[in-house]
Amino acid sequence: QVQLVESGGESVQAGASLKLSCKASGRVFINYTVGWFRQAPGKDREFVSFENWIGVRKYADSVRGRFTVSRDNAENTVFLQMNRLKPEDTAVYYCAAVLTAWSIEAGEYDYWGQGTQVTVSS
Repeated sequence: QVQLVESGGESVQAGASLKLSCKASGRVFINYTVGWFRQAPGKDREFVSFENWIGVRKYADSVRGRFTVSRDNAENTVFLQMNRLKPEDTAVYYCAAVLTAWSIEAGEYDYWGQGTQVTVSS
């Protein structure tokens, strides 16, 4: 079992930066892909980014060039640095983990955090 806890969500102005954290406990994180997803009110959960266990990273077109995913395996933590935030980035952000696989599909992930709210005002 892997338990995930997100943190770092805040209410900010457009153009600001935030860094989200996803702390894992339970099993060692090192062989997991960790993905970030977000869900805005009234919308489906959508893929944001992932970094797999060998360092391959992928981003949604809407965030590429603004968001950066990284991980600290020693601390069992994955980060999402979000720059130049836009009002359309407003959502609950979730991290998720899957063992030795990677995907942009939420259904492929086995473990989820509770989410952290990011609100960007114009």
